[in-house]
Amino acid sequence: MSITVRPRRARRLLAAAAGLLLVPALATGASAEGGERRAVETWPTPGSTAITVTGHGFGHGHGLSQYGALGAAEQGLTWQQIVGFYYPGTTWGRIGGKLRIWITADTGRDVQVVSERAIKVTSLARQRSWRLPAVGARKWRLVAQGSDTAVQWSRGGRWKTWRTVPGEAELSAADGVLTLVVPGARRDYRGTLQSVAPRGGKRITVNKLGMEAYLRGVVPQEVPALWEPDAVSAQSVAARTYAAFERQASKGERYDLCDTTQCQVYGGVDVEHPAATAAIRATRGQGVLYDGQPAFTQFSASNGGFSSAGSMPYLVAQPDPYDGLANPTYSTWKKTLDDTMVEKQWPAIGDLTSIEVTARDGNGDWGGRITDMAFVGTRGTARVDGDTVRSAFGLSSDWFTFAVEPRQKGRARQ
Repeated sequence: MSITVRPRRARRLLAAAAGLLLVPALATGASAEGGERRAVETWPTPGSTAITVTGHGFGHGHGLSQYGALGAAEQGLTWQQIVGFYYPGTTWGRIGGKLRIWITADTGRDVQVVSERAIKVTSLARQRSWRLPAVGARKWRLVAQGSDTAVQWSRGGRWKTWRTVPGEAELSAADGVLTLVVPGARRDYRGTLQSVAPRGGKRITVNKLGMEAYLRGVVPQEVPALWEPDAVSAQSVAARTYAAFERQASKGERYDLCDTTQCQVYGGVDVEHPAATAAIRATRGQGVLYDGQPAFTQFSASNGGFSSAGSMPYLVAQPDPYDGLANPTYSTWKKTLDDTMVEKQWPAIGDLTSIEVTARDGNGDWGGRITDMAFVGTRGTARVDGDTVRSAFGLSSDWFTFAVEPRQKGRARQ
């Protein structure tokens, strides 16, 4: 299961919306104090200090909570009710069509597949197809040859060129599934496999397939397939809508999403599960819209009992009575740091003397998620926010508080 969904790249459309990125860049190191700042909470850290961080949630907390959806389903809510709770103000609509997924594990310069019966190559520039001949090949591949594509085959030794097709190209099979050869592994994918170059760069491998087939390789990667069916179906709607939103944001580019947590985790045929497929089919074509367009249906593992406001009107901050029911470990967590870890992360501050939290979002325990705080040292101050601290120390979320105490004597400072 993916614990945090992050945007795949700096999209022009999304960058215009404040706060849309889920993992912002780390703040700069120490800096001089700029103007007055009221310390809402202060923890002095004299000498060697152990810092206990207690927090809520796992992930950014926007939109659907995956464990919250499970808790809601266990309480008898339907997938429609779950989706409606986490994306209030949206409307139902039909979502389908094709998607183009960048297969990031294929790091070579070619698209290489295992030979099978009735493979075709298609020139994307000319929309003309050729059936690959029976030459005893074990593997076929597409290799860039300038702006065109060489189609080559091998019996296990050197590669031989069968023909060169105009422009970029894709491979397809009669049974709809191709086995892609990636470094150290082979993976099955539905649809076609393309060799394309994003914005004139180097060729990459892109899997083009239908929305419902794509979800079969996504949903069981995001939540366990054997969870309550309504929770898995709610995830299916969120994933379908998220993919459609990304597709719209990617117009003019050579792929719509990647296959990692930067987008949605996608594993192709190898990760499909009958229970997840059934949950997907129960929601076939269903998505949520806002102003007639696919909504930005962010989701994370746990919101800790209070969802976080996102960049869209339907990504609201609200109490979540379902989140802690299925996994209280994610709902409340602890992690221990020490002063030397802070000083190593922001060395320009010198020796850490205090921790100050100056602003929170106002929702839930301790006043909610941290939006402004500082690590104060003998030589300067590092002004950061909760998400920066989360990224720096591998915390589960940006909703946390501190407790400090002297470290045990005899422990050397790092």
